[in-house]
Amino acid sequence: MPKLLDHVLNSCFWALAVKEIRQILRNKQLLFLLVFPPTIQLLIYGFALAPDVEMLRLSVLDYANSQTSRELVSALTENRLFIVNGYTFSETDLTQQVRQGDVTAGLIIPPNFERRLNQEQTAEVQVLIDGVDANTAGIASGYLSQILSQFNRRLSPEATPPLVNPEATFFYNPGLISSWFFVPGVIGLVLTLISSLVSSSAVVREKDTGTLEQLLMTPAEDWEILLAKLVPLFLLLMGDVVLALGVSKLVFDVPFRGNMIIFFLVSALYICVGISIGILLATISKSQQQVVLTSFFINLPLIQTSGAIAPVESMPLFFRYAAVLNPLQHYVAIARGFLLKGVGVAELWQHVLALALFAVILMGISIKKFRSQLN
Repeated sequence: MPKLLDHVLNSCFWALAVKEIRQILRNKQLLFLLVFPPTIQLLIYGFALAPDVEMLRLSVLDYANSQTSRELVSALTENRLFIVNGYTFSETDLTQQVRQGDVTAGLIIPPNFERRLNQEQTAEVQVLIDGVDANTAGIASGYLSQILSQFNRRLSPEATPPLVNPEATFFYNPGLISSWFFVPGVIGLVLTLISSLVSSSAVVREKDTGTLEQLLMTPAEDWEILLAKLVPLFLLLMGDVVLALGVSKLVFDVPFRGNMIIFFLVSALYICVGISIGILLATISKSQQQVVLTSFFINLPLIQTSGAIAPVESMPLFFRYAAVLNPLQHYVAIARGFLLKGVGVAELWQHVLALALFAVILMGISIKKFRSQLN
């Protein structure tokens, strides 16, 4: 071991690695890129990418103007799922408010509402929902159905229960906290952007400053030059994984139920994939500006079809099959499995195997392209 350590410390690889580390430490912009954007992106996406909809604007046309009708409006607004935007006295005005987007839903309570309830007859109310935003409209409809169902039970608690009464139990996320779904996906999203951009910028910077020619003059092999550039970046990006897990736990209280060591090993595989993409971008780009533009052309489709933001199951059939060729999709599935479900490689071996294949293939191609560029 001492002889091996002396051999490494006296090798060209070590000298180039030390040079790269010093260069990175002097590059305040790169250090800022590795720390600040991942933290901000996790916070923004974790809070903003929430499908939960609250405080939907509701306009009310209450022809009955009775105690029960007022209780119905109160039931709709007591949990602040709906807020009364105002009362109107005309169906034309209410329809116009929905048409103009001033309110999300309009509630029309008929004049015979109280009388039909007193006669134990069905009292119908009309609800107008703005369906332009299909997601919000569907959620609003679901909220209305649940609240009206509870209101019915409150009015007639002795009603005969249904023959089939399902009781749902939610595993892994009992509180249905949306950030628990999004944050593991955002971790993969951040690693994709940072690893590809940082690695490509580091290689292209050598072209811009003219130091790539100086590296070719050193008595070092091609693999030593490339490895010396990749190892410091790899270690810094592994630090981003630690940072992302810390933010997800401290800010969003996302649990970690899996094996930490195996998760870091799988994350290391995915970082290799991201670095490989960055090197490929650097070999086909002539400047840092071109690298950034090309990376957005590559990274945005990867992110959109990965399931990090929207479930893969909600996509058209073509994109579901195309997602199999997306390394980010496999890493997001692994991250959610480790963090939320506590499963391991035995349950996620298909995703781990796919990620390993992507790492080997992309790293092989990127190294070949880089060596041909050096030659």
